[in-house]
Amino acid sequence: MLGQLSAPKNLCLLRLSAIGDVCHAVAMVQNIQRQWPETKITWVIGKIEASLLLGMEGVEFVIFDKKAGLKGYRDLREQLKDRQFDILLHMQVALRASLASLCIPAKVKIGFDNQRAKEAQGLFTNKKIAAQAQPHVLDGFMGFAEALGLMVTEPLWHMPLTDSEQLWASEKLSAENAAGKPIAVICPAASKAERNWHAEGYSQAAEHLNARGFKVVICGGPTTMEKLLAEAIISRSNLSQSGNKIQNLVGQTSLKQLLAVLKLAHLVVAPDTGPAHMAVTVETPVVGLYAHSNPKRTGPYLYPQYVVSAYESAIQRQYKKTAEQVPWGTRAKGKDLMMQISITDVKRTIDRVIHDNYSELL
Repeated sequence: MLGQLSAPKNLCLLRLSAIGDVCHAVAMVQNIQRQWPETKITWVIGKIEASLLLGMEGVEFVIFDKKAGLKGYRDLREQLKDRQFDILLHMQVALRASLASLCIPAKVKIGFDNQRAKEAQGLFTNKKIAAQAQPHVLDGFMGFAEALGLMVTEPLWHMPLTDSEQLWASEKLSAENAAGKPIAVICPAASKAERNWHAEGYSQAAEHLNARGFKVVICGGPTTMEKLLAEAIISRSNLSQSGNKIQNLVGQTSLKQLLAVLKLAHLVVAPDTGPAHMAVTVETPVVGLYAHSNPKRTGPYLYPQYVVSAYESAIQRQYKKTAEQVPWGTRAKGKDLMMQISITDVKRTIDRVIHDNYSELL
């Protein structure tokens, strides 16, 4: 703990990726901004992640291109060579990020506590945040605000969205929703295929949402895997009539446009993937589907009650221990773990989201 009494003039944050983690970091940054409004904040971030956050009030973004190899480090050093930061918050344990931290001039470099400072992060910092017992990733990040001597409150997000991005989403969704139904978004694909639920499950979830009065929209990135999964979900469902047809926006949105779609949605169904956490930042309830990572650590932060998880049973089978007994952050292994998630449980959880949030709407 630094016991900081006065706000520093400037502060640098290093968190390059991934989308979900960057969303968690936004809550921490905006917590700092509310208490130190005069402090200038610079954020060293990855290119894709920056495309989601550009325009965020009071933050200067410096993009680090991790695909550029040594040139990426040289460019970062060149960009910051005449700068001197009072504090660096080194919030990523990957060695790549630690090497990038060498290019950031700062008097104080704060990293994770010994237990979480993997890949020798401790060699690149001169202060540490306090140890925490089994924190969610977002709470772990809030430990950096605590290390600065700041109060930590419930996370609040003000995500940068322009009128044009929100208008685009509104027009795109209304074009195929003449009846003006509430919107349910399925973001079916994670970055790794093994973290995806199966097309049959998603198609039955879509049919259930339709039966409950929702217009179903599928969103995702432009990869072949995501497009094929979306097509498989649509082809398996019986929602082919014009009013009930699933709207396919896979590969058609920028990250900001996707965020705008998620903001207009009434609920989201997704595995452990960036859009689930994006939805949290705009306060759209998420039905999170988990099997490989502990949802208490990486689940949708505001909506743990709507997680459908096969993680605990997978850990019990693989380690003969409970999820609380294995090291925090332990991943369950296996390509078919998501198949353990029951379609019935997902439907029940969707019904609970509707009951808790939209009983008057439907």
